[in-house]
Parts: sequence; structure tokens; C-alpha cells
Amino acid sequence: MAGATFRAPDGHPTDIERSAIANRSVRRGSILAGIALLAMTPLAAYANFVILGGLITPGDATATATAILNAEGAFRLGIASLLTVAVLDLIVAWALYAVFRPVNRGVALLTAWFRMVFAGIFMVAIAQLTGVLSILNAGDVGAVFTTEQQYAQALLGVNAFYEIWDAALILVGLHLVLLGYLMYQSSAVPSYKSGYIPKVLGVLLVIAGAGYVIDSFGRVLLANYSFEVAAFTFVGEVLLILWLLIYGRRINLDEEPATIAT
Repeated sequence: MAGATFRAPDGHPTDIERSAIANRSVRRGSILAGIALLAMTPLAAYANFVILGGLITPGDATATATAILNAEGAFRLGIASLLTVAVLDLIVAWALYAVFRPVNRGVALLTAWFRMVFAGIFMVAIAQLTGVLSILNAGDVGAVFTTEQQYAQALLGVNAFYEIWDAALILVGLHLVLLGYLMYQSSAVPSYKSGYIPKVLGVLLVIAGAGYVIDSFGRVLLANYSFEVAAFTFVGEVLLILWLLIYGRRINLDEEPATIAT
């Protein structure tokens, strides 16, 4: 009977009940991860390309400071959006761990830790932008620094944000590489025996992760590195969102473990 609960005589869960609990955890984790990833995409794009991209003039401290002061409300909204993205990253880390724990618990845990540590470092980077506002709004700074020096300090804070973020993206890359490995291996696990995860998606995630790693090392090793490999390898990340949402909606908890309802 669908929805029935079975207990062994000693009160411990039976194999059927354990399978139902595991399936429920995977289903909820998949839906939660998909929604969180879907939500963070427009937030990150808005903050990075619309707000920061529209207000910051690379190498021009005066233009950057003036633009931020003239649109301080929008700048604060951009910071709030980035903080929301960092929180969503933590949710994604936990949810994906729940999804792929049956494949390999150790690798799934390491995958989650990479993303959680990234989220922590990302918050440190965002704090640099908050510091920019403090510098520009400091009322007594004129007694120590000239206006030009004040603006230069603010631009240094903006640059620090990007530098910390860029360096931390290597952790996102490693996270995606391990996630791709888990997806590729999942069809060999009994609870994933239906093979509902396409191996090609695992390969695409490894490629996406490698793009981040290459870009991070490129910025460190090459002074004028400007080529963005990740701009061409992100396809796996987009497909991951679609797969998580479709998978989470279609999994059948009343049948065999990890079977897709048709």
C-alpha cells in the first residue's frame, strides 16, 4: 500500500522504510538544490553585471566613487543580492550532499565542504564592498586623507572584492568536478539502478569545474590574463538545474528505490 509504514518487530525501520526515507531525502534535496540554484542565477547576474558592472569603472577611482555615491541605494541592494547568493550556496551544498550521499558519502561530504568554504570566503569578499561604503561615507576622513586618496582607498576595496572572489572560485571548480564524478558514478549504485542520471551531464560538470580552476590559476600565473574559460564551459551548470528540478518532481517514492515515474 502506498504511503504505508513498516516496522520490524524490534521497532527498527525495515528495509522498505529505510528506502522510502532515503528516497524522500534525495527528492527533497534535489528540489531544494534546483530551486536555490535557479534563484541565485538572476541575483548574481543582477548584482555583478547590472549594479557593479554599471557603477565601477576599472582603474578610475573618481568615476567609481562618484557613481557609487550617486547610486548608493542600488549599490547596497547589489551587496544584499550577493549576500543572498552566499546563503543560497550554503543551502545548495547541503541539498546536493543529501542527493548524492547514497553514491559515495565521503566524496559527497567533501563536495559539500568545498562549496561551503567558498560561501564563507565569498562573504569575506562581499564585506570588502561594505567597507567601500564605510570609506566613502566617513565624515572625518578628510582630516587624514584627501578626497582623491579616499576614492583610491574605495577602489582598492572594490578590487579586493574581485580578487578574493576570483581566488575562491577555484573551490567552486573543485566542487563541480567532484559533483560530476558523483553523477557519472551514480548509475553503478543499487539505489540509483534505474540510471536516471545521464553520464554526459557528469562529464559536462567536470568540464565546467575545470573551467573555473583554469581561470583561477590563470589570473594568478599570468599578469594580463583576460580569457574566461568558464564563460564557455558553463553548460553543465545550466543542465544541472534542469535535471535537479525534473528529477525531484518525477521520482516515485512508492515504488522501487530511485525509480522514475513515467
